[in-house]
Amino acid sequence: MADIVRVAVDAMGGDNAPFVTVKGAVDATKESDSLKVFLVGQKDKVESELSKYKYDTSKIEVVDATEVIDMAEPPVMAIRKKKDSSIVKAMYMVNHGEADAYVSAGSTGATLVGGQVIVGRLKGVDRAPLAPLIPTEKGNSLLIDCGANVDARANHLVQFAKMGTVYMENIMGIKNPTVAIVNIGAEEEKGNALVKETFPLLKNCPDINFIGSIEARDIPAGYADIIVCEAFTGNVILKMYEGVAKSMMHVIKKSLMGNLKTKIGALLIKNDLKKSLSDYSLEKYGGAPMLGLKGLVVKTHGSSSDIEIKNSILQCVTFTEQKISEKISAKISE
Repeated sequence: MADIVRVAVDAMGGDNAPFVTVKGAVDATKESDSLKVFLVGQKDKVESELSKYKYDTSKIEVVDATEVIDMAEPPVMAIRKKKDSSIVKAMYMVNHGEADAYVSAGSTGATLVGGQVIVGRLKGVDRAPLAPLIPTEKGNSLLIDCGANVDARANHLVQFAKMGTVYMENIMGIKNPTVAIVNIGAEEEKGNALVKETFPLLKNCPDINFIGSIEARDIPAGYADIIVCEAFTGNVILKMYEGVAKSMMHVIKKSLMGNLKTKIGALLIKNDLKKSLSDYSLEKYGGAPMLGLKGLVVKTHGSSSDIEIKNSILQCVTFTEQKISEKISAKISE
């Protein structure tokens, strides 16, 4: 029998908590026999939501946390002051070995700070990046970093490339994944000081498949499996991606509903269109992991649905079973 993977979920985090977090947790336990979920949050509210579902009581446990860290709170101050918040309490469960992983749709800042300070980095890891999968024409690419380290140095980006390689090989099953650095042109001499310093380091790194620079317009085409950048650039790319996707959906819907002829056409292509668009949905992959920590920390969107919460929890099972943290530690120490 497989070992049980224990996941501490911030039950109070996100726009629609605790409804989506509880439902996502219940659904996750029904799909995996190797899972136990700790729902960390205000006990009365969490248990009220749980009472709506039938579930295996041995797979879900409520851990009381009386405080909630709001999205707008300064993260460092919130982590220090709100020791009984769902975020802090859940992260300490990972730190103390009571849980293998942590999932939250709550405060990004508090999650990033807590990951670095409470869970802690693996030996040899200088910075822990946030690494979401983004859709491309060829499948998905890993964008690393997209929010954790806005002032990263060249050696940090090299570590990001190594950690991303471990993730894509073991989680996505891509052998020898390609790595590219975000730049304003394909030429090696282009870029800001950080890119110019990082490029030759990546080029001379024997344990990654570096293919050079990538311009932002080439990312959606799937030019590289791993997109390396510091968090400021990565976050701009991620938010632009989300904004363009939303705008395109509005344009498509408006075009299809324009007149009787287009409405008939819409009915004819409805199923095929749904399938094509579902390939661009990242709900099925869950949230963005912080790589390089002693335990797994997964951050999902604040507006996450119960499906994304469920898949973020299931993602923790795969991550733990594949021993990603151990493999990252070995890769960094080479």
